[in-house]
Amino acid sequence: MEVVDRLPAQPWMQETATRDVLAALTAEGDPARFVGGCVRDALLGRPVADIDIATPAPPDRVLALLARAGIRALPTGIAHGTVTALADRRHFEITTLRHDVSTDGRRAVVAFTADWAADAARRDFTINALFCDAEGRVYDHVGGLADLEARRVRFVGDARTRIREDVLRLLRFFRFYAQLGAPPPDAAALAAAGELAPLLPLLSGERVRAELLRLLASPEPSAVLRLMQAHAVLAHLLPPGLDLDRLAGLVAVEAQLPEHLAAADPLRRLAALLHDGAAAAALGDRLRLSNQERARLAAMVEAPPLDPALDQRARRRLLYRLGTAPFADAVLLAWAAAGGAAAGWLGLLELAATWPPPTLPVSGRDVAACGVARGPEVGLLLRALESWWIDGDFAADRPACLARLRELAATAAGPPGVTQSP
Repeated sequence: MEVVDRLPAQPWMQETATRDVLAALTAEGDPARFVGGCVRDALLGRPVADIDIATPAPPDRVLALLARAGIRALPTGIAHGTVTALADRRHFEITTLRHDVSTDGRRAVVAFTADWAADAARRDFTINALFCDAEGRVYDHVGGLADLEARRVRFVGDARTRIREDVLRLLRFFRFYAQLGAPPPDAAALAAAGELAPLLPLLSGERVRAELLRLLASPEPSAVLRLMQAHAVLAHLLPPGLDLDRLAGLVAVEAQLPEHLAAADPLRRLAALLHDGAAAAALGDRLRLSNQERARLAAMVEAPPLDPALDQRARRRLLYRLGTAPFADAVLLAWAAAGGAAAGWLGLLELAATWPPPTLPVSGRDVAACGVARGPEVGLLLRALESWWIDGDFAADRPACLARLRELAATAAGPPGVTQSP
């Protein structure tokens, strides 16, 4: 294959760990080339996070070559020819060149090969099928360089065939278009996606979650979700009644935030789409969200309405009740729903960033010291004290709170277990 381009020297290619891994793989004459996202992103001038390497050497030989060089390796996907090398806190995914023998939409049976073009032909998108050697020579078997220059996300070969091989590629098309693509989207890919979208329920929740959250983290996810909706894809992925306008509003709000407050949070963007707690719970199940993610999603969907006209006391009260992060989520989602100028909303966010909610300066031990026996009365007295403390705008310190606690305990209307303090 003729070299069709050259990649300028890259810092990640010059790292000691990278050079050590390449030296180990090529020590006995086997070639090795970078492939996929690292080549694509380097050509685009984007940061490179993951380094993937392809080689015709079979996986057992790869393991042996790395072991001889003293590089730790894990057989992370040995049936598919994938080995992970660990060097200087870097992970290198090394995969033997392969072609598909059979597929079922979720997994493939592969055969190893020494044919670089055959390996490129089984990959998902042309922009992900570029190889680059250690000298920076780029090898293109499928027209990926032209597509990359045009910001065109195009399947390798027939789009329907590629999707049927692995249905996740359908979502990956929209994710890569959201992250890297320029309009118009590839017509063949859109037609195939609309036709094969009913296969999406075959995918595991974990795989769907990863792609969906990456899509939502893209610069303009609402536009791509509208595209998916127009081609009958979204109905097989998310519940009905989505608020795409609020998502667009949230993205616009994030663009107005000062740098220290700005954050494109995909889970918050997911919450912007939802209004119904039951739908959020069902989606949490489908996506196999963690318990923490489920709780946060539910809290955002069911957050109380906020108004930037709230006075400072009311703002602090609400921030205390919700907590800093949930309060910020609620502000951003309410702002997205309301639209308009930043006045007032930014003040609410600044409060969350600068006013840490205080902690009630007394505890159950202090209630017991007032002569109150263990039981529900302890909680009742603490809640009554907390309400008094909040009504005073959190100004009362520990001595003042203890004095008020003694008053409450002494004047309690004779509940069981309460005794007068001496």
